[in-house]
Amino acid sequence: MTEGWHTGNAVEDGADTRGWIVGHFIDPSKGVRSTKDVEVKWATHPKGDKRPEWTSDDQRTTLVILVSGHFRVQSSEGSAVFSRQGDYAMWGPGVDHTWEALDNSVVLTVRWPSS
Repeated sequence: MTEGWHTGNAVEDGADTRGWIVGHFIDPSKGVRSTKDVEVKWATHPKGDKRPEWTSDDQRTTLVILVSGHFRVQSSEGSAVFSRQGDYAMWGPGVDHTWEALDNSVVLTVRWPSS
């Protein structure tokens, strides 16, 4: 590994960080994956997995993209059910949200900045 180049596997690289593979919380020894600019998460959710409590972030913008499965995201601004690969939702700072895996699902989450 060099400081400016990294290859890997999202599942393996995120195993110790709840799926997060890029962000400020990645140890600087991991090189380019450690950044304050953006956070990236690869998440595998079994059917029924959910975040029942609402979460809010007054600092960051969030993008959630369905890789596979059937997934619902609810926010204080609206609701979306993802059923096709590539379905996504995006929201800005101050929007509360929650989610649920309606079937076994894989989602990619990107947040910025990483704080």
